[in-house]
Amino acid sequence: MTESAGALTKAQSLPSFAPGGPSGAGGRAVDDDGVAVVDAPIRFRTSLHNTLYDVCKARGWREVEGELDWDIHWADVHWIRDVLDHIRLEEHQRVNHFRNHYELTRKDLTIKNLKRLRKVLEKEDKMEEAAKYDFFPATYVVPAEYGLFEIDFRRTPNIVWIMKPIGKAQGKGIFMFTRISQISDWKKDHKWKSDSPQAETYIAQRYIDNPHLIGGKKYDLRIYVLVTSYSPLVVWLYRSGFARFSHSRYSMNTKELENTYVHLTNVSIQKTSDKYNAGGCKWGIRNLKLFMMSTHGPAAVNQLFGDIQNLLLRTVQAVHKVMIQDKHCFELYGFDILIDDRLKAWLLEVNASPSLTAETPADYHIKFNLLEDMFNIIDVERKGKVAQEERVGGFDLIWKNGPTKGAAPPGSTVQSYLGCVNERAIPMHLMKFPPKLQSTNERPLI
Repeated sequence: MTESAGALTKAQSLPSFAPGGPSGAGGRAVDDDGVAVVDAPIRFRTSLHNTLYDVCKARGWREVEGELDWDIHWADVHWIRDVLDHIRLEEHQRVNHFRNHYELTRKDLTIKNLKRLRKVLEKEDKMEEAAKYDFFPATYVVPAEYGLFEIDFRRTPNIVWIMKPIGKAQGKGIFMFTRISQISDWKKDHKWKSDSPQAETYIAQRYIDNPHLIGGKKYDLRIYVLVTSYSPLVVWLYRSGFARFSHSRYSMNTKELENTYVHLTNVSIQKTSDKYNAGGCKWGIRNLKLFMMSTHGPAAVNQLFGDIQNLLLRTVQAVHKVMIQDKHCFELYGFDILIDDRLKAWLLEVNASPSLTAETPADYHIKFNLLEDMFNIIDVERKGKVAQEERVGGFDLIWKNGPTKGAAPPGSTVQSYLGCVNERAIPMHLMKFPPKLQSTNERPLI
């Protein structure tokens, strides 16, 4: 039923909480002010039975299925849309999405908010800062902006474009094209009219055709960002992450444009390839950073990773004023970043529900540590130990209503902790892996 009943050895296991105290609303132990106390087991609700479930159980939490009798709910976005606005949460309850999370994670709205903030900065004559919002390629929402897209398309011939449906993930529905006629045929298939309810919304985006390659293969980065508040804005960056590689050598040959194994790095796409090797498609960001330093030099790579951190912050800041603040909400985002052959970072998309299922021991190891550290920050147990901390496990506090000291090592040429060592991670040899993930020879992603 689950990947593991408990992911730590006895020596590293986390304390559980014994029941006790008066029962409050929904059965949670509370004090005289209605605030949850820590001498009762934390109750969690989730439909996921993967690494997330294992972390919750390892912390001594108790799974519940009731609609509201939980302390923390790892909900899907459909529950947020259908239920959250119609219930009243108790002081202690936490949920893993903000109400209008889609402002950051739906492909068309991501671009809309980035463009909007850039225009605001330009109107305020902050041209230097506005110019830094150059980390997303030319993008149009179609069919609504089809006219503008067509003008740009015809003005820049011989450019490859990529189409992405706004409401799908894992590479579904994505295709590339070089001729407007390819779109014309597709429009007919989709009954395309800008005012038609039958028209599926896509974004048409210039394809970044010069990715940085390693071993002749394309890759992108999965980076984790935790936002615990939008007012004031509080942003944590996880220093570990991974690169996801394609299993076919990169080529811009027109015959290869339809080959998703060449151009899309999504694991859900790559795993359907005959060449797929679960252990070979991911590389820890720390190892990637060290490799790039050996080939491009420390200065250029430190600049790149500083640029990536600034890209992440600017993207979150683009929705700072439109996101509905709720003290009960937090969000763990999965950012997908591409590096080109000039060492420029590009935003591909922001995921509201990054995969927490593990395919390999290294995958399980990084995701278990990620979630363990995240729950320590959320502090459902109300231990109160992280209020003034700028580092919790592998997370570094990079913004708290302004830049923080934890955003980068002081007095160093390193501009971000992203890709730095996480010496606080639970070591792989101390973890108890699920039966299906018992291989011991894999290199850690942390």
